[in-house]
Amino acid sequence: MKIDAAKVIVTSPGRNFVTLKIMTDQGVYGIGDATLNGRELSVVSYLEDHVLPCLIGKDPRRIEDIWQYLYRGAYWRRGPVTMRAIAAVDMALWDIKAKMADMPLYQLLGGRSRDGVMVYGHANGADIEETVEAVGQYIDMGYKAIRAQTGVPGIKDAYGVGRGKLFYEPADAALPSLTGWDTRKALNHVPKLFDKLRATYGFDHHLLHDGHHRYTPMEAANLGKMLEPYQLFWLEDCTPAENQEAFRLVRQHTTTPLAVGEIFNTIWDCKDLIQNQLIDYIRCTIVGAGGITHMRRIADLAALYQIRTGSHGATDLSPVTMGCALHFDTWVPNFGIQEYMRHTEETDAVFPHDYIFRDGLLHCGETPGHGVDIDEQLAARYPYKPAYLPVARLEDGTMWNW
Repeated sequence: MKIDAAKVIVTSPGRNFVTLKIMTDQGVYGIGDATLNGRELSVVSYLEDHVLPCLIGKDPRRIEDIWQYLYRGAYWRRGPVTMRAIAAVDMALWDIKAKMADMPLYQLLGGRSRDGVMVYGHANGADIEETVEAVGQYIDMGYKAIRAQTGVPGIKDAYGVGRGKLFYEPADAALPSLTGWDTRKALNHVPKLFDKLRATYGFDHHLLHDGHHRYTPMEAANLGKMLEPYQLFWLEDCTPAENQEAFRLVRQHTTTPLAVGEIFNTIWDCKDLIQNQLIDYIRCTIVGAGGITHMRRIADLAALYQIRTGSHGATDLSPVTMGCALHFDTWVPNFGIQEYMRHTEETDAVFPHDYIFRDGLLHCGETPGHGVDIDEQLAARYPYKPAYLPVARLEDGTMWNW
């Protein structure tokens, strides 16, 4: 069995997606996601100019060897572009192997560890009252866990408050739009949101909050301490994690569970966080961290320290990544939760899939492979559109972390 062709498909059914399709000489094909939000075409070039020529003629069943070839064989390792290209290849190869075995992907990984995958949705509003109402809507839909974000008085376009309710796309302009930030205003306001949420709905549902890398370690510790009475499932991305040691300061001052990792690319980005037990959930994604092959290693390392998975699942991950993630979540022993931002109807039509939401859980299907395909004719109707994520500045104009 040999790889005899491969191509990259770029489509924008509401937002940009980069999809890799690998074909074999036996007529079986697999697809993978290579989307890098706001930098999509960089991965297209990496794949078309540097990766695909190396794949032709290789045995697609040698998933581990091909992964090592693309990682070790490239002197310039890691980084979001390289690892997304590797991830797309890896997803497609697992898809092919599972189809050849006539098994859904989770069976090939080792079988079920659970019957369904707990997911959380995004509730947001321009103010506390709107967010409280949005959380109630998710509860009515059966969600067991909800992330809550609110606008903050005096902050322009506060993070997490989107244009839609079930889904929204932060990449909103051909050049980056400008948002604002003020840490003191946020610290004064966010605890009021969770006080109102617990007073309204009690403690039966999991609540989550995203700091989106906005706080210094001590500011994050302060927020975590103030949120302790409300028993959050986690506080996400409370401080930038380039310096993994920064989480030690947060950990020393709060018992609020901590989650981080959606922008990590390899196990090296989270090694110290995991080994020193500075986090409770690792949020690496299959598309961002080199595919299923590498995510297994991250999850296995985390399991040694009783740290659970909590993979990123925003709209900048195509249904292909979500399908792979659900098979991975169904298998992985130390699963925690899966983020689930719903895609638009147009995206769902371009990427037909067999996973379903039921009773607060997502369920992967039983189709051989990862259960997601691409309608190439429909995809061609949605050409690429330049779209950037916003940037953030403080009131005095200083650049800040978006």
